[in-house]
Amino acid sequence: MSTHEHDDIIDAAVRILLEEDRCITVGFSPDGISLRFPTTRKLAEHLGIPHYYVLPRFGEMERDGLIRRAERVGISTTAAGTERLLAVMAERHGERAEEVLGAGVLRALEIRAAQASSSSPEG
Repeated sequence: MSTHEHDDIIDAAVRILLEEDRCITVGFSPDGISLRFPTTRKLAEHLGIPHYYVLPRFGEMERDGLIRRAERVGISTTAAGTERLLAVMAERHGERAEEVLGAGVLRALEIRAAQASSSSPEG
């Protein structure tokens, strides 16, 4: 699957982060920038579908190198996933993203995520 085939789930995650949570948790590591992803249950509730429909999609996204799941830590994006999430956020929800993050922070994250993704083995 291409990363763009996951954009429906990524778009739902962006809407949750920007409209419901109004908060984005950012992590920095030598591997790049990661963003905290909503839980599978929260995404299923937001999409109005059973939880078990979301689980295989998360498995595909994990296999495609967009997210990582860690026991007791949660779900976060990889460098490639961060770049894709920020692209969807800017393309579809740019004004809202700037309200929540601020234009400067959004642009800085996009630049840094693109750099990290292009230099990582995942990207």
